[in-house]
Amino acid sequence: METVRVTAGLIEYGDTGGDGPVLVLLHGVNMDGTVWTPVLNRLPPNFRGITPTLPLGSHRRAMDRPELVTHHGVAAMVGELLEALDLHDVTLVLNDWGGAQFLLADGPKDRVAAAVLVACEAFDNFPPGRPGKMIATSARVPAFLWLAMHMQRFRWFRRAPGGWGWMIKSPIPKDVMDGWFGPAQHGSRVRRDLRCFALSTPSRAELSALADRLPAFDRPVLIVWATEDRLMPREHGPRLAALFPQAHLVEVDNSYTVVPMDRPELLAAELTRFVEGTRTIK
Repeated sequence: METVRVTAGLIEYGDTGGDGPVLVLLHGVNMDGTVWTPVLNRLPPNFRGITPTLPLGSHRRAMDRPELVTHHGVAAMVGELLEALDLHDVTLVLNDWGGAQFLLADGPKDRVAAAVLVACEAFDNFPPGRPGKMIATSARVPAFLWLAMHMQRFRWFRRAPGGWGWMIKSPIPKDVMDGWFGPAQHGSRVRRDLRCFALSTPSRAELSALADRLPAFDRPVLIVWATEDRLMPREHGPRLAALFPQAHLVEVDNSYTVVPMDRPELLAAELTRFVEGTRTIK
């Protein structure tokens, strides 16, 4: 893991290297960049994958300025990361967390050539479903958030319906989930960052205004939506595709929200086809 400094603090990131197209792949709450490992392993070897660990509860380095850990603030961190690493013609890939749509709508987006929205928060679905609402509710009381994070130690809780059992259809290796949940279990300042983020959910009016601004992103967009998703409404996929001037929708079966782990081979193929297609158009 390498680090890059943004206004809020240090962010760790993985970098596969490669002299081809650049993909910056973003994760959701209580996950890190490893959620993309099964996909990265299936992409063409010249593709360069950047996987930052955003301050969403699985980060090992607490932020220096927790007040910036909001939906808007984390989207701004993504923009800062692109600038700090001097990345150009980036394909920005979202899964679960949808807050980077603020970057697509409001910029700066001069370094973003295309976007891929994979089963992510959209419209008024912030936070999504029972898992998101559980984190948002527990964040109001620090002791409850501590308890919620420590419950993640138990396998039955990780696979429980209404929680992670509704996010990922496939069994996830214990060591991967331990890596996701450990930082917030052991770090009070990590939980502080997560609490700031969870309490920053935009209002319905803000979310409605965001959707109204998304058509301003006139570059190619791929929407990948899971037909069995219990957290991201199926109708949100077509609705998002209808917003963007250059959008294509792909629906995926046999997957819940975390498509990168449920259907990595399919997602890698779709990403490859999309990225190579956008480069051909140029």
